[in-house]
Amino acid sequence: MIQNYLKIAIRNLLRNKVFSAINIVGLALGIATCLVIMLFVYDELSYDRFNEKTDRIFRVVFKASINDGKINEANVMPPTAQVLKNDYPEVLAATRLRTSGSPEIIYQNKKFKEHDFASVDANFFDVFTLPLLKGDAKTALREPNTAVITQDFAKKYFGDENPIGKVLFIKSWNENYKVTGLIDKVPHNSHFHFDIFGSMAGVKDAQAASWMTSGYFTYLVLPEDFDYKVLEAKLPQVIKKYMGPQIQTAMGMSLSQFLQKGNQLGLFLQPLTSIHFDEGFTGTLEPSGNIQYVYIFGAIAVFMLLIACINFMNLSTAGASKRAKEVGVRKVLGSIKQDLISQFLFESILLSVVALLLSLMLVQLSLPVFNDLAEKDLQLDFLKNPLLLIAFLVFGLLVGVLAGSYPAFFLSSFNPVEVLKGKFKLAGKSISLRSGLVVFQFFISIALIIGTTVVYQQIKFIQSKDLGYAKDQLLIMRNTWSLGKNEEVFRQQILQDPRVLSVTSAGYLPAGPSDSNNSMGYPDSDESQVMRTLEYKIDEQYIPTMGMKVIAGRNFSKDFATDSTAMIINETAAKAFGWGKNAVGHTITRLKNNDGLKVTYSIIGVVKDFHFKSLHENITPLLMVSEKTYGLTIKVKGKDVEGLLASLKNQWQKFNVEEPFSYSFMDELFEKTYQSEQKISVILSIFSGLTIFVACLGLFGLATFTAEQRTKEIGVRKVLGASVSQIVTLLSKEFLKLVLIACGFAFPIGYWLMNKWLQDFAYRIEISAWIFVLAGILALFIALLTISYQAIKAALANPVTSLRTE
Repeated sequence: MIQNYLKIAIRNLLRNKVFSAINIVGLALGIATCLVIMLFVYDELSYDRFNEKTDRIFRVVFKASINDGKINEANVMPPTAQVLKNDYPEVLAATRLRTSGSPEIIYQNKKFKEHDFASVDANFFDVFTLPLLKGDAKTALREPNTAVITQDFAKKYFGDENPIGKVLFIKSWNENYKVTGLIDKVPHNSHFHFDIFGSMAGVKDAQAASWMTSGYFTYLVLPEDFDYKVLEAKLPQVIKKYMGPQIQTAMGMSLSQFLQKGNQLGLFLQPLTSIHFDEGFTGTLEPSGNIQYVYIFGAIAVFMLLIACINFMNLSTAGASKRAKEVGVRKVLGSIKQDLISQFLFESILLSVVALLLSLMLVQLSLPVFNDLAEKDLQLDFLKNPLLLIAFLVFGLLVGVLAGSYPAFFLSSFNPVEVLKGKFKLAGKSISLRSGLVVFQFFISIALIIGTTVVYQQIKFIQSKDLGYAKDQLLIMRNTWSLGKNEEVFRQQILQDPRVLSVTSAGYLPAGPSDSNNSMGYPDSDESQVMRTLEYKIDEQYIPTMGMKVIAGRNFSKDFATDSTAMIINETAAKAFGWGKNAVGHTITRLKNNDGLKVTYSIIGVVKDFHFKSLHENITPLLMVSEKTYGLTIKVKGKDVEGLLASLKNQWQKFNVEEPFSYSFMDELFEKTYQSEQKISVILSIFSGLTIFVACLGLFGLATFTAEQRTKEIGVRKVLGASVSQIVTLLSKEFLKLVLIACGFAFPIGYWLMNKWLQDFAYRIEISAWIFVLAGILALFIALLTISYQAIKAALANPVTSLRTE
């Protein structure tokens, strides 16, 4: 029986080569696209789920609203972990992590500057599932100046030697760290990645009792099935008991007085599995993912597969007349409906298996490109995961059954008497179904065209927006701290180069890696108006070098000794403090420490607002004070940049510092800020193109079938004098009507979805009508181009041949 099914299936596929090829290619593209996207979605949703206690781990975060200034920080105060562990029995364990900068590490003659050093509590490896290959997880970090390292780190420093017991010299801190543990590596789907975990026991600040400073990522382990909201409801008592007295000392008012002024602050709990997608917090360990993109790509995967299956059903039912007599003869000869259904389902599954094999090739070819675009390391490895192979085969079988079920029941239901008398014709419901499926395909395609266009326009808007500073021709050197006292000498040497316009000491940058400092202050001695703002430490060359504009008052100057207690603020800060355009001459009193020390600064200037955060966020109040920081920013002329870099490198090497000469450009750092959006735009464009292509494959097949069905009609019309253009119009207009109907559905839904996506940007484009006009015209043009080949071919056919067609 199976052999007979196979023989008939192969004959049918070979007899209808065009339809078979369209079905196979369409299904293969649909399955391949779906698989690649599902690998991406699975990877995104798997973040932090490798931990055995995943569902019981929660991060403590800090949220506040002070004089309408919103604060959402992913790290909290040093004593938070121990206080919660001591005061609440439901907290089974509490552990902390603190980033420790980029220290220079030396072992014998090997020197490296590590960017992945973290200090953690001794119980860190009991909370997170990072098994030690060597050493004891319970005692490895109990003593100060001990460290657990990854295998890659150990290989780099110690080669094949046993790393346990080896001593690393942290030159930046002038301390030795003993290696007491070895792990494989932190999994890629973790919200943090470090190569060396040092003991928190040696960090003096970690023992501080301050509730006015932060910087500690704090994680709790709660009992199984425990509702974390119950514990979260108790956390205001922690603020009242521990933070309240320190607020009284620092700000001169009680916590209740502070809250009565409309201010809010508190600790909250965040499930570990939600950290990767939470973009609302500052100071995170790594950039967050975007759940919207997971939804978008997941929807594309489903729609792409649906379109491929729709093509199969559409072409199979459309080609029913070609097999009508076959079905009639089979029924007359005794075939029962069940046998016919089995035959057609077998053909469908056979075709899907061929498409499945082709899709495997496409996935393997496309994954490296996709990984590069999405910055992933996705793999389709059946040997490492046999369950994936089983799932893949079941997936292909289901696709074949689902795609072939309707055609199988449809073809097997033909009336043999009508078919053999030549009275068979496709039912109106079948035609309506095919039309509806075409509308659905182009609805998805047009919506994707709209989405791709909006994303492209938003990225173009970001790149061309006036940022309030000139990002071009700015050369950044952040590691000049290693020059020590020679940094100023190096700076003066740079200024002598005619290719340099100006140089500023700048550790605080509006794009890329930057120093960060928050400041608590209040205006004109009014403590009730205390506000938390971002603070920049700059010199007198910062504003002109960055191309910023002072719109009131003046810049810092070496001619004014009083500028050590002077301050420049941005427009937003002037508005927030209630001064508007008249800020110059007012004062801001800053809280310098937790003991209530305060310093009053006079406002000498207001700088035009500039974007020092992502365009996803609104510009916030910014204070700028005159204090030296490490790092140089150089404004260069447009010509001979390579020559300037060679000269700077030569001068750098003369100082004989161990730190290598390194640099970056501000415009490149800015581009990296929106790299994810740019990559998403490219990926979306590719998937849109594939979706449209698959939809066009189906349209081409239907156009071919329609032309064959109306062969005699076309012949008669030509004999009666119809022109080629009239026949092409006749064959095309029905399909173009369907595309127009699809536009009617796609336009409002596309607008709603993209408008929702744009809400993620504080600064965004308005969705213009021309985007929908363009999408509609493009869809009509693509459809017409797809149909026209078959339409013109039918119109040019010899009418005599057409009239002889049976």
